[in-house]
Amino acid sequence: MVEMHQLAEEIRTFLIGNVARTGGHLGPNLGVVELTLGIHKLFDSPRDSIIFDTGHQSYVHKLLTGRQDFSTLRQQGGLSGYPERVESVHDIVESSHASSSLSWADGISRARKLTGEADRYVVALVGDGALTGGMAWEAINNIAADKDRRVVIVVNDNGRSYAPTVGGLADQLAGLRQRLDQFRTHPAYENTIDRLKVRLKDSGAVGQFAYKSLHATKKGVKDWWAPQGLFEDLGMKYIGPIDGHNQAAVDEALLQARNFAGPVIVHAMTEKGRGFAPARADEADQFHAVGVIDPQTGKPISKASARSWTSVFGEEIAAIADERNDIVAITGAMLQPVGLKAMAERHPTRVLDVGIAEQHAMTSAAGLAFGGLHPVVCIYATFLNRAFDQLLMDVALHKAGVTVVLDRAGVTGPDGPSHHGMWDMALMQIVPNLHLAAPRDAVRLREELREAVAISDAPSVVRFSKGSVGAEIVAVQRLHDGVDVLVKLGPGEERDVLIVSVGAMSEICLDVASRLNAQGITVTVVDPRWVLPVPRSIIGLAARHRIVVCVEDGVRAGGVGSRIRQEMRAAGVDTALNEVGLPTEFLAHGSRTEVMDRVGLSADRIANDTLAQVLGTKVPFARPLPGAQLPTGQIPQL
Repeated sequence: MVEMHQLAEEIRTFLIGNVARTGGHLGPNLGVVELTLGIHKLFDSPRDSIIFDTGHQSYVHKLLTGRQDFSTLRQQGGLSGYPERVESVHDIVESSHASSSLSWADGISRARKLTGEADRYVVALVGDGALTGGMAWEAINNIAADKDRRVVIVVNDNGRSYAPTVGGLADQLAGLRQRLDQFRTHPAYENTIDRLKVRLKDSGAVGQFAYKSLHATKKGVKDWWAPQGLFEDLGMKYIGPIDGHNQAAVDEALLQARNFAGPVIVHAMTEKGRGFAPARADEADQFHAVGVIDPQTGKPISKASARSWTSVFGEEIAAIADERNDIVAITGAMLQPVGLKAMAERHPTRVLDVGIAEQHAMTSAAGLAFGGLHPVVCIYATFLNRAFDQLLMDVALHKAGVTVVLDRAGVTGPDGPSHHGMWDMALMQIVPNLHLAAPRDAVRLREELREAVAISDAPSVVRFSKGSVGAEIVAVQRLHDGVDVLVKLGPGEERDVLIVSVGAMSEICLDVASRLNAQGITVTVVDPRWVLPVPRSIIGLAARHRIVVCVEDGVRAGGVGSRIRQEMRAAGVDTALNEVGLPTEFLAHGSRTEVMDRVGLSADRIANDTLAQVLGTKVPFARPLPGAQLPTGQIPQL
């Protein structure tokens, strides 16, 4: 055990030194060192499947499976911050959306049983509140029903639900719990209990009374020693709680779980940020995720020079809550990351954290709206996917006045495929009567948020990017339906290119316009502000231009450009439209700029493509000028 303790300390030193240089999820990984060491010691990966919920606590696992180069962690071409199958056969679940691991464990273990490989284990390390998600309990209900599937669920409990297990008395209790667990998980124990049950139940009224009394006594004693009743009521063996930083205790618990050869919960008490004093002292989240920091003090090496989108939202929602008593904010275990700290401090009873339960949050919001309040559901854009049915059927169908605020929309960068908020605008196109705003700067975010919470008979959505908000972009004109004209370059009303800029793409769009105008092309750039419903003025402007280019940081398939094209056709406007957005692909991690450049969302690429379309050398072709010949290569109409 001395060697294991030394290894654990070396791993923590490695993590602190390396993550401090690159940024990443530091606190969660410092807390699971002993648990991960124990899992790899007692189970045979990859023959036994190891699953992380969520994947941000997999850094130690990466180290133990041969990935020691953390120098470019979460950077383009470097190590992913989550499990990734292309990196290693030891990685299985890449999505890293919380509360899903136990469903994976259920499916994998069921497959093992059906294919004759029932001796292979599935180990799920569940932490950071994942058990607050309903999906986890749906899975537990199914896993527990099958007594001979070898599923070990390790609960990494680093919250405040139980007092820390420290001191002599705690050590004595922990030792007694382990001895009880050794006895209870021995196969002979279950066999004896089953035989006793049958004999007592079959021996008349006296025997049945004895059975019920013994069962009640057994359950009372067990529940007094440990909070296991809920799990065992579902039919799953429970071990713990154990000290998750005591390697001997961890190994013993995992050995018992392995020997039981059926579904087992191992409950481990851990400390987030273990071994790094600055992390432990951080009251907010114990360094859940950090940027580049000083490895000694934990202080950021450099401070952001610009304000974040999230902080602007946080200020404005708190101000709106000051003015309106009906405003209630809901979040899913992310009160501080989505900017609700100020509102929670000023109006603590009107900020609701429902845990990692986006589905529940959305339907609860519909109920709050029915009760006369105006709920504001604040989640990351990538997690809207999980609450889509509730948005459609509980909010929109019932015409509920619910505002959804989507942080980290579009390309988010280093967190990779499962965390890009790129699907939201395409999803929302099919929700009847939904209002969708995409602000281009801080002023518009404040403005559009206020407009959103004024809508009382339909869902409204405000989405914004991760990171720093740019300088204000002042419009040269606001049209009658709220569309902002950002620039008009070149003379005349009949113009060459109409660029529809969605949200944070305005700086790129203005750059594109400048490049095109330098080539003698007349350009108008507009910001719809509200992309749903499609403003009528956009359709009118499209008719007076030779080509429309819609630039968005969501997927092209079914996105804003696609919707505008449909509205144009319905209005009889046949101007060509080019949708410029993200491909329908899972985009690997990198900085926001790197990812966007990689997929062609750069001013240079958009300007070159648009110039070719105006000249008639690239599809879709711009409408020819009056009296001009059709472009060479024009596809004939059949």
